[in-house]
Order: sequence, then C-alpha cells, then structure tokens
Amino acid sequence: MSRKHPILAVTGSSGAGTSTVKNALEHIFKRVGARAAFIEGDSFHRFNRQEMRAELKQAMKDGRNLSHFGPEGNLFDKQLELFQSYGRSGAGERRHYVHDEEEASLYGAEPGTFTDWEPIPPDTDLLFYEGLHGGVVAGDIDLAKEVDLLIGVCPTINLEWVQKINRDMAERGYQPADVMDTIHRRMHDYMHYILPQFSQTHINFQRIPLTDTSNPFCVTNIPTADQSLVLIHFLKDKPDVEYKLRLKGLIEGAMITGFNTLVIPGGKMMYAMELILTERIMAMMKRRGHLDKFE
Repeated sequence: MSRKHPILAVTGSSGAGTSTVKNALEHIFKRVGARAAFIEGDSFHRFNRQEMRAELKQAMKDGRNLSHFGPEGNLFDKQLELFQSYGRSGAGERRHYVHDEEEASLYGAEPGTFTDWEPIPPDTDLLFYEGLHGGVVAGDIDLAKEVDLLIGVCPTINLEWVQKINRDMAERGYQPADVMDTIHRRMHDYMHYILPQFSQTHINFQRIPLTDTSNPFCVTNIPTADQSLVLIHFLKDKPDVEYKLRLKGLIEGAMITGFNTLVIPGGKMMYAMELILTERIMAMMKRRGHLDKFE
C-alpha cells in the first residue's frame, strides 16, 4: 500500500459484472478530478488467444490444469511487479489485450493479441485495476497487500454463470455445451484463486437475483436490476452504526441485515457505489497531500 501512489482494484470472475463497477468508478474519477492509470486484468494473461488454444489442447493431453483463473495462465509476478513499482514511484509498465475488432482499430493490433509493454502515463493520482486477480494471494505472490482499496464483485454463483453464458453465446458465438465445458475446466482455479479474494477485499458487492436461476443454462434473460437485490459487505474499515444508518436513510429501500452488511434494491446499486466509493476515493486522494484539490 502507498499513501502517495494508491492502488484501487476491482476484482471478480468472468461474467461477474466488474465492468459495470469500472464504469461507475470512471465517473467518480472524472467528477472529483482524479487522474487514474487504467490497468486491464486480461493484459496479464500469459498467452494470446491462439497460443492459449494450443496450450489448452496440450494441457488436456498431459492431464494438467490450465485456465485464465489460475497461475498457469497468468503473469502474477508481472502484475505484482507493477503494483509494487507504482506504489513506490507512481511508475510501471502496462499493455493491452485486444478483445475484438473495435479494440484492434484502437490499438493497431490483431484481436486476440497483446500490445507491446509501455510506460503508464506520468503524474497520475492512482492506479486502477479491473479484472480477475486484483487481490490474489498465491505462494509468494500477495497482490492484496499492495492494494489500498480492493472491491469485490461477486454475484451469487448461478447468476454469475447466467451472465457468462449469455455473454459468451451472444458476443462470442459459443454453444451452451462450450460454456459448460469452460466453467467445469476452470472450477479448480475458481475455487483456489478467485473465491479466496473475497475474504481479502475492503468491500464486496454481491448481486442476488429475485428470479429463478436454479438452472443457469435454461435462463434466457439476465435478471434486471429491478429483479435483483445487492448485498454490500464491509470487510475492512468496518463502518460504525451512524455511518450505516446514514446510508440507510439515503438509499430508499435499504435494510441493515448484519453488523457489517447492507441490502439494497438492485436498481440503487450505482447510487450506493457513488455514495460509498466517492467518499473512500476522496480520502485516498487527501492522504496523498492534495488537500486543496480534494476538499
């Protein structure tokens, strides 16, 4: 962690909805005038798309476990190097993973490949990571301890699968059997490298559907925000009673369900994030010494 060069990370599984939180935070950064160096979790995958297909085939032959969730498929050491470098000096290197044709036009590289490593922009206020492994602890790798504000996005497991199934079929042309195979193949790494992060976070946002998702492969429509609840769990810097009561009073329909938990209507999730995260980001910026800018 670093007072002068703080790191904020949003972590969650594929299909969890981390991009939604990313959008909310981008709005907060713009509103408060915080300059962020954006880091994509996918940029730390070990293999490009073509290489990963070949590696998966070989791993299946060898009986090895390989997925984008675990250490065999990622450069955890390179990510740790960036986090530590940024915490010390506000500098480091990043690259981009090119997902589609739109990003290919933006970055000048083929879909499924990486751009070259390059220095992150100078004079930023914070580093913002969004991806699978913002708080991974694996062997001698401890990313969680480098992060000043770690946010978990963790919908109930069936809802997470519903969102992934719908996305992979609509955007990537996968068949249901293909998605099921992917979920099954990733399960070991999911349990060992994704789930444990949610005990390292400062705040978790867990979306709970109010529709039947008992069989994710039979759900044709992702539950809307109005068909969901969101459980907010404060794990670190636990709020006092006055803070929770203030939030409850500001968010219509909010319920205090535990000493450190608050449940809100799904449609109020973005508003709740604005209230909670703006305050914490402002505190991070003030600790940097920019009291005049962030008062």
